[in-house]
Amino acid sequence: MAKKKSTFWQDFKAFISRGNVVDMAVGVVVGGSFSKIVTGLVNNIINPAVNLFMKKGGLDAIKTVITPAVLDEAGKVTTPEVAILWGTWFQTILDFLITAFCVFVMVRVITGLRKKLDAKKIAEEAEKAEEAKKKAEADKAAAAEAAKLAAEKQAALDASIIEQAKLLAEIRDLMKNK
Repeated sequence: MAKKKSTFWQDFKAFISRGNVVDMAVGVVVGGSFSKIVTGLVNNIINPAVNLFMKKGGLDAIKTVITPAVLDEAGKVTTPEVAILWGTWFQTILDFLITAFCVFVMVRVITGLRKKLDAKKIAEEAEKAEEAKKKAEADKAAAAEAAKLAAEKQAALDASIIEQAKLLAEIRDLMKNK
């Protein structure tokens, strides 16, 4: 029997319908929103605080000019300056560190909650295992008691059979003597 050849769209549908792809899409959307929050924190709260300590503007003002801009007679830039933008780079590093810190805090909180949930599940499983062990022990004890009673009944039955055999032998002997 020949295997049906898959098409591009069937493969795409199978790929997109997997749970991990949906989780990844949610992560991208949440990550984008989280990035906006961090950017807002840096631009609206941290940068103004840093700018208080800067003599000229903010971090973006820190740069090393390699070649200055060339202006024409009208004051229009004909050749832009070439500069190493240290401040912009520091700003990018600051954004990264804040984002990494926020993600670390979120992961730590989620991990703590997951550990609590896992500990609760483990405790519940241990409790179930203990109950199962107690039930197994009770069943074993009940089976041993039933076996003991059955052995006692069998012993009584064997004794009764022996007694009956003796009685039958006595009756036979009595019948022979008559």
